[in-house]
Amino acid sequence: MAAVAWRLPAAAAAHRGFHRPFSTASFNLPQRPSASPAAPPEPAEPNTNLFVSGLSKRTTTERLREAFSHFGDVLHARVVTDRVTGYSKGFGFVKYATLEDAARGIEGMHGKFLDGWVIFAEYARPRPPAPQVQINVALGSGCSHHQSTRTGAGNQVEIVNTV
Repeated sequence: MAAVAWRLPAAAAAHRGFHRPFSTASFNLPQRPSASPAAPPEPAEPNTNLFVSGLSKRTTTERLREAFSHFGDVLHARVVTDRVTGYSKGFGFVKYATLEDAARGIEGMHGKFLDGWVIFAEYARPRPPAPQVQINVALGSGCSHHQSTRTGAGNQVEIVNTV
């Protein structure tokens, strides 16, 4: 017996809602607003804290400290890790004792290999202030209203009672 292949003609397939696989006919990429292209961020002010990116998942805090300690007195080093898996997120911070040590650390490690990966070192930007979050909580039978205000940075809570 001969095998029979059942195929719909292209017109019938299109009519019934079938589309060619990987077709881009109905796919349009979103257009960027033509007002002004995004300007690259300005370099950070020189400081003793360095941002290091491009780290391998295998790079540990101890290894980061060891690599950067060749260029000055490292006060603190930290590889940022995922809370769930414990693996490196691919970046970290190194804090030197002086600005001169930090400049030598950038010069010595920027674009160099660490654990088989090319890393990039630059001055860290200061963390932007946390937005203020306002929480309204009604307690009891509606007689009293408590309003709490929290800031992400210091976790300060201010309670205002209004009747």
